[in-house]
Amino acid sequence: MKEIWIYAEARGGRVNEVAHELLTRALDLKEKLDNSIVSAVLIGHDIPDEDKQELIQRGADKLYYVDDPKLKDFLVEPYSKVLIQLVKEYTPEIIIAPATTQGRTLMPYTAVRLRTGLTADCTGLDIDEEGNLLQTRPAIGGNIMATIKTATRPQMSTVRPHSTRPAPIMDGQRQGEIINIKIQLTQEDLPTARLDFIKDETQGGTIQDADVIVSGGRGVGKADNFKIVYKLAELLGGAVGGSRDVVDRGWIGYPHQVGLSGKTVNPKLYIALGISGAIQHLAGMQTSDTIIAVNKDPDAQIFRVSDLGIVADVTELVPALIEKLEVAKSEV
Repeated sequence: MKEIWIYAEARGGRVNEVAHELLTRALDLKEKLDNSIVSAVLIGHDIPDEDKQELIQRGADKLYYVDDPKLKDFLVEPYSKVLIQLVKEYTPEIIIAPATTQGRTLMPYTAVRLRTGLTADCTGLDIDEEGNLLQTRPAIGGNIMATIKTATRPQMSTVRPHSTRPAPIMDGQRQGEIINIKIQLTQEDLPTARLDFIKDETQGGTIQDADVIVSGGRGVGKADNFKIVYKLAELLGGAVGGSRDVVDRGWIGYPHQVGLSGKTVNPKLYIALGISGAIQHLAGMQTSDTIIAVNKDPDAQIFRVSDLGIVADVTELVPALIEKLEVAKSEV
């Protein structure tokens, strides 16, 4: 059987939800690759059994779990040694990992040592007629999409977080094989040590973590008008996003940019104000649970992915909405 592996990233001793998104990708590839199964690779220490079982319930046929106190915190050297040993023993056909800080560090480090190819920051994966992995990613600043094939094995890629929905829990009775593996780690495998972790508080949380995002585009009119975007986001308890156009104009900073050349988001509610709906922006937010768009152009592309579309001038509609929300909030 050909194995499609996902790297099930763990943070703080728990499986990160991005692993469930990777299962969605892997299950789609499984349907297109003959005689294949989906396996998850989990590295860490004292990961709860419920997290392991959840990977099985969400679609993994097999789970390779490597547990060691030395693997409690992510360090690229020992994690790469573990992954390389597993690859050499079990020879997977494909390995996909999240394009997170951890995945972006581990995968290239490992690919070089395995002498295989790696495509980073993919937004789409597919299988061609010959069974090769087709890896699609933005190129030239997000202006085009490039599809790449890897001639070597395993075929490795990192995938953007929030670019697809997490695989659902199938049923409580689903069975899978959990293989517990011990790998001997020496002091030579640990040339670095984690002393402390200091969380970056300067951005006040990232838009990728937000349940509600209010984004502004060129239709907002000018930089000073972005205050209504911030105010609406504040009233809804959400984060502020923006299109590439307004970031390029300096109306808002790059950490807020949504799209192929910015952040890919998947909030419960995405409100697009004055955003036309360029392909590179839609690719960064179209998996949101609910999308509300306001644009004065009735033919704007953003309406094609919206659950609710309002044809109106943002600078007239949003201040009125803010006033209504403030009144409602004062009456609570």
